[in-house]
Amino acid sequence: MTVARPRLLRAAAGLVLIAALASACATSSSTPSSANAGAGATATIPELAADQKVSIVFESYNLTSTGTWKPIIEGLLRDFQAAHPNITVKGQPPQSTTNGDYVTSVKNQVLAGSPPDVAQVTFDALRFAAGSLGAQPLDTLVGRDAVQANFGGAHPFAPTARTLGDVNGRTYAVPYVFSTPVLWLNRTLFTQAGLDPANPPKTWADVRTAALAIKARTGRDGIVVDCLTKAAVWCFQSLVRSSGGRVMSADGRTLSFGDAPAVAAVSTAADLAHSGAMPNLDQQQAFKAFSGGQLGMILETSAVQGLFMAGARANNWELGASQEPSFGSKPVVPTNSGSGLAVFSKDPAKQRAAWELIKFLTSDHAYTQISSKIGYLPLRTGLIDDPNGLQAWAKANPLIRPNLDQLTRLQPWESFPGDNYLQISDTMMSAVEGAVFGGKDPAATMAAAQKQATTLLPPK
Repeated sequence: MTVARPRLLRAAAGLVLIAALASACATSSSTPSSANAGAGATATIPELAADQKVSIVFESYNLTSTGTWKPIIEGLLRDFQAAHPNITVKGQPPQSTTNGDYVTSVKNQVLAGSPPDVAQVTFDALRFAAGSLGAQPLDTLVGRDAVQANFGGAHPFAPTARTLGDVNGRTYAVPYVFSTPVLWLNRTLFTQAGLDPANPPKTWADVRTAALAIKARTGRDGIVVDCLTKAAVWCFQSLVRSSGGRVMSADGRTLSFGDAPAVAAVSTAADLAHSGAMPNLDQQQAFKAFSGGQLGMILETSAVQGLFMAGARANNWELGASQEPSFGSKPVVPTNSGSGLAVFSKDPAKQRAAWELIKFLTSDHAYTQISSKIGYLPLRTGLIDDPNGLQAWAKANPLIRPNLDQLTRLQPWESFPGDNYLQISDTMMSAVEGAVFGGKDPAATMAAAQKQATTLLPPK
């Protein structure tokens, strides 16, 4: 299942939390600075001695699931400890959440003085983690050469993925698991509606036509675009980029989600809802409907591939996948979901052990497991052509191909600047939901939200 996007620092309480976090992180390099972007060419923490025993805590939101995710990650941790008998890893799910926000757990542990040693950080929280939570710059901890070497190897990282964990030129997180938006199809419903499942919709106009045909001819719902709520801001950013806009300027100083391209994307989604092509379902309802064969299409992350494949088998329908639709002739600009792995410990031995874990969890072996058994993108894309890697699996699972193709055109899930980043994001997405499902005027609603959110930006 997809991961809910974090949201924290609500209302006036945010000011108190920011002050406390600044104090808690005062001994770390908590403020990322482009002036130090070249720092860390040489490792600053020692290697572990062969007989040196170290215990670390790894916090992973993938450990919240009892289904597809958890056993795979637990298996990888066992594999790591077998290869590193001197390092003990305690894997834990987030210890607390706020409205599905997993970064709240790290924040609360930072305030208590005992953060996890290494944790998954969603990309929209990256600037906050580096600036206020005390995430350690990996270039400084182990050296820039070591960080870059980890992106290499027999099957190097995809070029578009390498810098997703960077803030101002320094690597604060190694990209770990993510996807791009995939248009999942019920090929059986397509056939029943007189549509060609081998020729899936290419544009949003095509999606509307197909969705209404499915509804009219089968009685099932047509499409859910799971990019329109606070839990799916990563995907909404892709819609805006594909419409020719951005949610903020490239330098991060000005918001632009109220501009014409974003309004056009929201208006297209609103038309799907108002026409009857798209029901108003939350994510859990949409997953249940699609898995049960009651929904023709859903735009969603590839991390649900296993769930949808199981649903198709159980309910006797055929699953298909295609790339994200376009707005007419405009090029599709995929953005990424997911997270990177960041180090929060201040103890040198634990930092070194955390780095060893990060390397292992982003290795060929790990991505072979993560991709084939969960459905996330193999960021080491060469594994797809390796007979000892993912070649056989990729041939047997062609549904991965749209996601891989989109990886070559990936643009990052951008985090809003400052400690109010989630309030800005929530303001934007509340406006989207109101315009799409609440009948509000898209242009006026998005413009008002942009004006409100601009007051939450850090001083220029």
